[in-house]
Amino acid sequence: MHPAFSVIFLTTLIGAGQGLFLALFTGQLYASIKLIDAQGASFYAVGSALSLGLLIAGLGASFFHLGRPERAWRAASMWRTSWLSREVIVLPMMMGVVFFYGLFHYLGWTQPWFVAGDGALPIDATMVLGFAGVIVAFALFVCTGMIYASVKFLEEWHSPYTIGNFTFLGMASGFMLAAAYSAYLGNHLVGFYGTWAVIFTLLGLGTRIASLIRNATLKHKSTLQTAIGVRHRKIVQKSQGFTAGSFNTREFFHHQSPEFLRLVRIGFLVLVFPLPLLLIGVSYVLESPTLPIAAFVIQYLGLVAERWYFFAEANHPQNLYYQSVA
Repeated sequence: MHPAFSVIFLTTLIGAGQGLFLALFTGQLYASIKLIDAQGASFYAVGSALSLGLLIAGLGASFFHLGRPERAWRAASMWRTSWLSREVIVLPMMMGVVFFYGLFHYLGWTQPWFVAGDGALPIDATMVLGFAGVIVAFALFVCTGMIYASVKFLEEWHSPYTIGNFTFLGMASGFMLAAAYSAYLGNHLVGFYGTWAVIFTLLGLGTRIASLIRNATLKHKSTLQTAIGVRHRKIVQKSQGFTAGSFNTREFFHHQSPEFLRLVRIGFLVLVFPLPLLLIGVSYVLESPTLPIAAFVIQYLGLVAERWYFFAEANHPQNLYYQSVA
């Protein structure tokens, strides 16, 4: 497939935004249990604003691949059968939860309604919103992943690994950003966020490697023989039927060499996984406030490359008819 950068930024930005919100809320739970000072309500309010900014930026990026942006609202009308429509509905819900979560912290509406667990966990309005946000965030991960995993004829996408990759990589980038944010402020949650960023990065590495191995050994159901109904073992396409380019040749193929694809694959495997983990580990030793920031930036750049490869890796069956331009 031809990767659209608007979709690449949509999926990576909202994934980081969801992951950051999940990090903020789990950090709040951890701080409440351990009685850790996270610099008060401003930490969660500003963090929520950052999460909301990422979600809005992702939503804005989505308009660049719409033919008629003024009709974008119609995308929600097919929610009974379309995962895209469900994503269109759940994304604003996610944005609303993040907005009110940050607003309640900013207004100081954190007085406990009651205390759960022998005084260990005070439940307030932000906690209720946080638990609701967890459900909405994971629903959004599923919706976004299923947009691609439900496409049966693109066999590289049609796998549970697709949902796992979207979820774990989004959470890895979100917790990595939370670690960078905490390190910049110098609060006591940087170790908590950094540890979970490492865990989710390793989980993402596991599912991504598994998907790469699966796709490398994938035996496609459609072949050149089945496409044209000829069972001869050796069939070579000499012409695509016309001399100029078309929508088919532009939109369903990435037009890059196998060597370029190999470089992109190696690049994102290095940038998303070992390099950020190395920087986080060194930051623990040096107690550096800047290395976690560098780890997030490098990992996000790697995620952009990873998402480009995700789209380019999918081999549309129509390419069986357009293998040669000559």
